[in-house]
Amino acid sequence: MKILETQALKKYYNKAENCVKALDEVTLSVEQGEFLAIVGTSGSGKSTLLHMLGGLDVPTSGKVIIKGKEISQMSDEQLTIFRRRQIGFVFQNYNLVSMLNVYENIVLPLALDGSRADSKYIDTVIELLHLKALTHRFPNNLSGGQQQRVALARALASKPAIVLADEPTGNLDSKTSQEVLGLLKMSIKKFGQTLVMITHNHEIAQLADRIIRIEDGKIVTR
Repeated sequence: MKILETQALKKYYNKAENCVKALDEVTLSVEQGEFLAIVGTSGSGKSTLLHMLGGLDVPTSGKVIIKGKEISQMSDEQLTIFRRRQIGFVFQNYNLVSMLNVYENIVLPLALDGSRADSKYIDTVIELLHLKALTHRFPNNLSGGQQQRVALARALASKPAIVLADEPTGNLDSKTSQEVLGLLKMSIKKFGQTLVMITHNHEIAQLADRIIRIEDGKIVTR
């Protein structure tokens, strides 16, 4: 079942001869439970595409449809709530809150949404990502790999339908990268979630169910 799609998605900057086509007529679809990797060189448009998929940026034209809902038709408030409940984000920079411990960082999206944490589910995520012994530590006392695992747990905490990962292993060594991606792949399969990840690392991309390449704002291979 299709959970995410774009239709003729465009993102243009400037006009006329100075126009930069960050995305140019991008149409794609992602099935529920699929792990899709988007690869491309720096400046190819892959990060722009991920931001559009997550409703973090507004397209010049075209549509982004998630679970049958066109997100560009939502008000800012509706989109904020939809993102919080349906989309988990994982970035290259972990974006953890230094004043909160590991557990508090993980459940932060639920707190912001005014939702009660499903303790059993959160405990399962913590176990799966090998964080049980770290829940009372603060981010400054964690390694890069540990911080990224906390960021993954936070992305999963609200039981999102889709997880969007932007170069999630970019700051990690190759061994830790493989470990973190293996855990992420295991977790989305366990919880039936969909993962869209952008990466420049072709070895990491091979872990995906499907790979697409984007260059100059266009999909060139599927």
